[in-house]
Amino acid sequence: KEGPDKPGSIGLMLPGIEMDVVSLDDSTKGLPAGEVGEIRIRGPNVTRGYWNRPKETAEAFVGDRFLTGDIGYMDADGYFYLVDRKKDMIISGGFNVYPQMIEQAIYEHPAVQEVIVIGVPDAYRGEAAKAFVKLREGAEPFSLEALRDFLSGKVGKHELPAGLEFMDELPRTAVGKLSRHELRVKSNEARRVTPA
Repeated sequence: KEGPDKPGSIGLMLPGIEMDVVSLDDSTKGLPAGEVGEIRIRGPNVTRGYWNRPKETAEAFVGDRFLTGDIGYMDADGYFYLVDRKKDMIISGGFNVYPQMIEQAIYEHPAVQEVIVIGVPDAYRGEAAKAFVKLREGAEPFSLEALRDFLSGKVGKHELPAGLEFMDELPRTAVGKLSRHELRVKSNEARRVTPA
């Protein structure tokens, strides 16, 4: 099917492939166009399960439909968009917070070269966003309050970072992509060794 060019979209379903978006709370409940949830897929290109891993298979499938772990939505024309990965989502005070959306807003700050946002434990909200920033050459560090002021109106109040840390280098995967997973591991290790 030919359609309009939609920047940011991952495109339409391929022939013979069925995709939809389901509720994050109930993976059997399909969502209408425009609502954000987990992308689910069925087709001849989709595996029937994980080899000798029945628990993972049961968690990843609803009947014969595979839960991709991608959070996104479909527009009224049937085009799909990715928002974030389900495992990276932060649940803060009952709200679903998507680190990628916060990162995109922080990248607009003139002093920021690179940023990774992850969820960290928060006594009040359960979890809160924390930004790890590598500054541009010659840029001066800024306060958490200054960052929150900069982000005001760009992200929701529940998405504003509750923490900020500057790093000389952010962790990367073997292929050079920024790694939230590696940062999460390092952050958890640091919390374990920090005295109360």
